[in-house]
Amino acid sequence: MKKIDFILTGVGGQGTILASNVLTEVGLALGYDVKKAEVLGMSQRGGTVESHVRWGEKVYSPLIEQGEVDYLLGFEMLEAGRWPLYIKKGAMAIVNRYRIPPPAVNLGKAKYPREEEVESLLKTAAGRVLWIDAMKIAGDLGNPAVVGVILLGVLSLQVGGALDTWLEVVKRLVPAKYQELNEKAFLTGREIVAA
Repeated sequence: MKKIDFILTGVGGQGTILASNVLTEVGLALGYDVKKAEVLGMSQRGGTVESHVRWGEKVYSPLIEQGEVDYLLGFEMLEAGRWPLYIKKGAMAIVNRYRIPPPAVNLGKAKYPREEEVESLLKTAAGRVLWIDAMKIAGDLGNPAVVGVILLGVLSLQVGGALDTWLEVVKRLVPAKYQELNEKAFLTGREIVAA
């Protein structure tokens, strides 16, 4: 049973915490020892949200050290671009092609980096950067709140585990009235990679 380390990062309100909860529960269902830690920086006000999730035979610490992340799940481009030092050589970054300018950018005191700049930062370590238009897909599905579940669908094909296991956990962790929508979002994420 190999160790797999994940960092999920985004901005408050994007579903980062739900996604990390799903990832934690899937890891447990697959028989891993799992640890999780979250940092919520003014998340309800659009601040940074980061979550460390670790799967392994035996995991002693919830926090991931620099250079150890196997999968980076970026819900927002700039937030994803903050983590290159943590990414293991040859790892994968899955990034939502979406921008939420921070206050300094809105005030004209800073410039939002171009997609190519973010990709260049991530490629200093990651073997592959996979860009996903998850916000557009979520809009097409009728609800921007499913971005995280779309990204999990993409991730699920990379890390494995039975489809039924992933879907059961998603179904269990979302409200009943959104279960069908979230299942569709998850399967759409898988289809993006499979296509």
